[in-house]
Amino acid sequence: MPDDETIDAASDPAGGAGAAGPAPSPARKRPRPGERRVQILQALAAMLEQPGTERVTTAALAARLEVSEAALYRHFASKAQMFEGLIDFIEQSVLTLVNQITERDLPAREQAGQIVRVLLQFAEKNPGMTRVMAGDALVFENERLQQRMNQFFDKIESQLRQVLRGLAAAEGADTPTVDAQMRAAVLTAFAMGRLQRFARSGFRHLPSEHLDGALALML
Repeated sequence: MPDDETIDAASDPAGGAGAAGPAPSPARKRPRPGERRVQILQALAAMLEQPGTERVTTAALAARLEVSEAALYRHFASKAQMFEGLIDFIEQSVLTLVNQITERDLPAREQAGQIVRVLLQFAEKNPGMTRVMAGDALVFENERLQQRMNQFFDKIESQLRQVLRGLAAAEGADTPTVDAQMRAAVLTAFAMGRLQRFARSGFRHLPSEHLDGALALML
């Protein structure tokens, strides 16, 4: 999740009962610094994975975590800030992989295909994040969140455009820059469409479905 902190899956067991009497009530483990923020973001992402969920409220999120809404706001100034935490994770995860792809000595066509592939694979493994990327989870939230997701896809398209400019030139295109722009726009629109289809189908239609054939047609 979007933090360097690692959360243990198991709760801290209480000490064993002594022979002389009942075991003392186990004290609730106090979260480490930063751990509660991670737990909140994990819970938000998990709630977004539930098909049919239109909007996650802070009341529902607090109930899932068994804390008060006031406890949530001790870690995040607003729900929009919670979504920004998810967007930070999406950007860091996907763009890091994209940068690794562009640094490899691979043919341009293969690089472009891999960029689209890692984006869709990330979404497939993180359904809750997909609803953020597709914008479904942001409909009733602060408009700056959708603007950030738009900027994310602009960065993906820009990376594709850079990769494909060399391919267009190698193929002898009269206007390689324009050709690269068109191909990058088509690939980005395709990826965004796959994300929306995945989210709006209740996660039934996987983004990777027939992906090799689709990429072959476009590239």
